Amino acid sequence: MSNVVIVVDMLRGFLEEGYPLFCGEEARKIIPCVQQLLQRESEKGSHIIFLADTHDPDDKEFAMFPPHCVRGTAECEVIPELAKFQGEVIPKRRYSGFYDTVLEERLEELQPEKIIVVGVCTDICVMHTVADARNRDYVVEVPRDCVASFDPEAHAFALKHMEKILGAKVV
Repeated sequence: MSNVVIVVDMLRGFLEEGYPLFCGEEARKIIPCVQQLLQRESEKGSHIIFLADTHDPDDKEFAMFPPHCVRGTAECEVIPELAKFQGEVIPKRRYSGFYDTVLEERLEELQPEKIIVVGVCTDICVMHTVADARNRDYVVEVPRDCVASFDPEAHAFALKHMEKILGAKVV
């Protein structure tokens, strides 16, 4: 069995300046760490899954957040720095990568030894995806240098919550 790396929302809409939900320069600092992890895991034969926030133009989420990652726009694309890695892209429309997607079926097929979750935002889509993976009894690891968020306090809370409450291994 090999690992599965789930790359959450490492998209142009979150990591490139000029988009409404740009996570900022602090979030961009994780890109080299994610690249190194993907390189290492690829060499081990791990499977890479990119979760891509993808919304319809009238998505109800836009009542809370400004319109972002609208289907068919460049915002939904994996950032160029990670696009070279072989992996599959699974569009998602809610915080958890499991909600109304094929992620659960893919993981059942792949039977990973563990799931490594990286990406943005630690306290939103990363944490909700980790929670749903743990609720399905997967072993989950979250490398702290490979996750980031808009809000440093919420980021710190999410790391602690994923480790102490959800049972993910934060490394």
